[in-house]
Amino acid sequence: MFIGADSSEKIKLSVIIPVHNEEKYIAGCLDSIQQAAKSFTGTIEVVVVLNRCEDRTEEIARSYNCVIVREDAKNLSVIRNAGVKAARGEWIVSIDADSRMAENMLSEVEKLLSSGQMIGGGIGAIRMERVSLGIICSLLVVLLPLMLKYGNISVGMFWCRREDFLAIGGFNEQMLMTEDADFAKRLKKHGQKKGQKFGTIRTAKLFTSTRKFDTHGDWGLFKNPGIILGYWTGGKGKSKQAADKAYYENQAR
Repeated sequence: MFIGADSSEKIKLSVIIPVHNEEKYIAGCLDSIQQAAKSFTGTIEVVVVLNRCEDRTEEIARSYNCVIVREDAKNLSVIRNAGVKAARGEWIVSIDADSRMAENMLSEVEKLLSSGQMIGGGIGAIRMERVSLGIICSLLVVLLPLMLKYGNISVGMFWCRREDFLAIGGFNEQMLMTEDADFAKRLKKHGQKKGQKFGTIRTAKLFTSTRKFDTHGDWGLFKNPGIILGYWTGGKGKSKQAADKAYYENQAR
């Protein structure tokens, strides 16, 4: 059981999970956090941000004693920021509900943030449930333009101090897509001002589902060029039509 909303204990780390009808995945994500918490020396809370959930997601999250927040906006930046606003931890980790962290993930976060040398960072060792030529090509067509615009950053799961998250304004709520890459770039720049590095955890794996490919096909992204353009057009990430297709509508979750 995690530290609940009613606890008065000092909390070291808050894990933020945005959820939209995640009853198939949320327990696996929470179980992985529980396992990773065993090697973490401080107290941990998990903040689950419910976004228009109509299934058993809330029931499952409450059974783990998670802190529950509600935010119905079709905007991942708004959803994640709402979770951080409710968080009480000194450190913040943001993970997706269909991802699972390795057992040594939180101990790696603890080691890097405790060193004082890192502003925060992302994950370098991300493993998908399966791979195919279509999945690889889809990832490349999305990630390459982002790398060109945002430089050497890592995403997947973010970790940083809450004070630094707030100092850069959290996730940009004007962006509906690529908000994760934008956040990483701004966090990296903030770290440079403080003489700290943007880190990438490579010694702990993040496992993520292929549910979008399973539902829409491994080449499904190429049947929706508007989504690709949503990533490519200047990296502004403000195309509501592309964002709705990619994240918020008809995801068969």
